[in-house]
Amino acid sequence: MRLYSVLIYSSFILLFFPLGITAQDSISKKKAAPASKMKVVTKDLKKALEVNDEGQIGQNYERLANEFLNNGDNAKAEEYYKKALESYTKLNRVEDKTRVTRSLAKTQENQNKFKSAIKNYEVAGAISKDDREEKINLNDANRVRTRAAPVTQADYVESNIELLKKENKAEEVAAAYVQKAENSLQQKNKEVAIESYKNALTYAKDKPETVIKIKNEIAKVYASDNQIDKAIVINEKLLAEAETKQDFNNQIKQLQSLASLYFKKEEPKKALLSLKEAYDLASEKGNSAEVKKSLSALVKYYKSEGNEKESMALYEQFFQNFDKLIQSDTSLIDAKTFQITEGKIRQLEKEKTLKDELISKKNTFNYFLLGSILLLLLLFLFIVKALYSIKTKNKEIALQSLRREMNPHFIFNSLNSVNQFISENKELEANKYLTSYSNLMRNMMENSNKDFIILDKEIEQLKKYLALEHLRFADKFDFEIIADKELDLESVFIPNMIIQPHLENAIWHGLRYLDKKGFLYLKFQLVDGKVVVVIEDNGIGLTKSQELKTSNQKVHESRGLNNTKERIGLLNELYKKNISFQIKEKTLPESGTIVEIVFPLIDKI
Repeated sequence: MRLYSVLIYSSFILLFFPLGITAQDSISKKKAAPASKMKVVTKDLKKALEVNDEGQIGQNYERLANEFLNNGDNAKAEEYYKKALESYTKLNRVEDKTRVTRSLAKTQENQNKFKSAIKNYEVAGAISKDDREEKINLNDANRVRTRAAPVTQADYVESNIELLKKENKAEEVAAAYVQKAENSLQQKNKEVAIESYKNALTYAKDKPETVIKIKNEIAKVYASDNQIDKAIVINEKLLAEAETKQDFNNQIKQLQSLASLYFKKEEPKKALLSLKEAYDLASEKGNSAEVKKSLSALVKYYKSEGNEKESMALYEQFFQNFDKLIQSDTSLIDAKTFQITEGKIRQLEKEKTLKDELISKKNTFNYFLLGSILLLLLLFLFIVKALYSIKTKNKEIALQSLRREMNPHFIFNSLNSVNQFISENKELEANKYLTSYSNLMRNMMENSNKDFIILDKEIEQLKKYLALEHLRFADKFDFEIIADKELDLESVFIPNMIIQPHLENAIWHGLRYLDKKGFLYLKFQLVDGKVVVVIEDNGIGLTKSQELKTSNQKVHESRGLNNTKERIGLLNELYKKNISFQIKEKTLPESGTIVEIVFPLIDKI
């Protein structure tokens, strides 16, 4: 008989476990999330992956991880928290990163991956924007680090309880009280442990599943302290609540817990009744994992009592209902469904990775292209700037060249005047002329490299020049220089060597041909915010002057006029001053010319 029962038992092991119960045992320990929640989350995750919405992908990974964590599958929770963290890191969402890193640390702590847990608690604290949250995470890191020293660990737990209360995080306060209870059990202080569990219940009242877990833990503490009746009262209340809510899985667990308590109390009849009730309910509801657990407990008891008959009856009953049990086990179906769905998720993740790589390569190419364009643009700008600089320098050189071109002409005329004085034996006039000439030349040399000079210095220079010409042509003209009182002679700048050539033309080609003494006016006026320079003479005029000139004189005059025009053009290009000038002949009965030069009021260069 015993041999026959052994054979039957062996057959039971070979048939029952390979067909999914062994696998289902791990599933029951992990307890996959309810199908409805899992389907919703995985469906949302698939949609997010299909459209490559990184924010939604991160949120759904986190939701999926939370479902696994709530149902005890820490390994899966850790896997999906890591995926969520990758998405939040890409988006640089600090608050989400902090929260998920803390959750990741909890799953690693639950799996005894203490080094990883400590590291992630510290990371969560470091990236947190809130000082209290930083302190909470660092306390948890130190709590895990000092797990071998319960007394030290208790300080960190107590600190977190106070901080979490201030943060109004009820769920985490409940978890901290559970940690305090576990710490108290390490210190063999069961009273404080029970008190802590009860405090945890206060903060977990909105989480029914957490409340059930905590009450079961309280029952275990009572049982370990041989307060069996108190433990039974708790499990019976939980059983009654489960029956009211038709929470069949919880009913089965409470019946199993009651059976264990009755065995411990040495009331086997009550224990067997509870176990059989758990077995029947698990069989009815298609929960193969709980069928196995209840059946194993019953067989173990009957074997210990040598009651082979009852054992055989249970085996037969099990085998009769085996196929039906497997087919109706929704947890196996849900697990298989999620396994298939997870395969699709993995495929979508691979596709997303390929898309990301493609986008990354495309972005890299675009950045390279933009960088190349920018580099070429910078090179182009550099070349343009260099060319502009060269062009500007060339204009400055041309301007300086044109300005210096006027000097030999002036020097020639001046030396010619000295020569005339000497030839006429006017030694005194020649000496006086040379003295004034040398003084004027010194001033002109000092300003020869300047495009603009102060009006005061220009007037002084022009006075000296006119005085020289008057010394030579004293009987031909007198002159007067008038400056507007509104002009600040010491702060206003005017172009260098622009006025002098026109004064020279007025004297040499207009006034010196008069039969009577003429007059030359030089006026500086402020009109509508602009400086207007007027050179007016009553000489013979432009028309008559042209008739009297030799071909050589015409070339010289034309070159002088063109020189002035070119210089004004270059000044306008270089300094954007919009300088203009015009020459007009007076109308009869008056004779003479009027030159008008206009430039903006310049107070700095």
